[in-house]
Amino acid sequence: MNIKVQLTSKEESHIIKNIYPLYLYDLSEHYMRYPNVHGIYEESDDFKTLSDQYDVQNIWWEKPESLYPYLTLVDDCPAGFILIATSPYCAENVDYFVHEFFLLRPYRGRGIAEQAATKVFEQLKGRWELFTNPSERNQTGQRFWRKTVSNYSKGDYVELNDDTFDGRKIVFRFNNTEK
Repeated sequence: MNIKVQLTSKEESHIIKNIYPLYLYDLSEHYMRYPNVHGIYEESDDFKTLSDQYDVQNIWWEKPESLYPYLTLVDDCPAGFILIATSPYCAENVDYFVHEFFLLRPYRGRGIAEQAATKVFEQLKGRWELFTNPSERNQTGQRFWRKTVSNYSKGDYVELNDDTFDGRKIVFRFNNTEK
């Protein structure tokens, strides 16, 4: 199995945009969110089509100096994405923030997600932050990030429950500057 994580261009953006609704659907289970009146997983009823949703995501390819849209490939097939933000789209004391992380269900439970995260961490050196939903419904996500961050940082990380721009979360921080 060949796992690659690559930065996507605007010409390839449709691949992540095609997978994104599946990500929102998966998240709905953890956050108990429902689709809007048009069947789109967005809070606003202004989103009537997936194309409307695609347009909002264009920012990831318009700000290459601070937003990094990575595609995860398994044997050259799209398997997920990792969206990384830098200043001004993250906290002041953070260099890299895992904004979104998703792996399609057929690829889960095989170590692919941890390898993909590690590949991105290795490409970008600095102070990292990511967070995940603290609810009981998200035990799998919590275990994944604890294991992945602990393995990558060799146990040198901070985990705390904290308020974020997206509500109360389990926050993970580590620094790989000298790795």
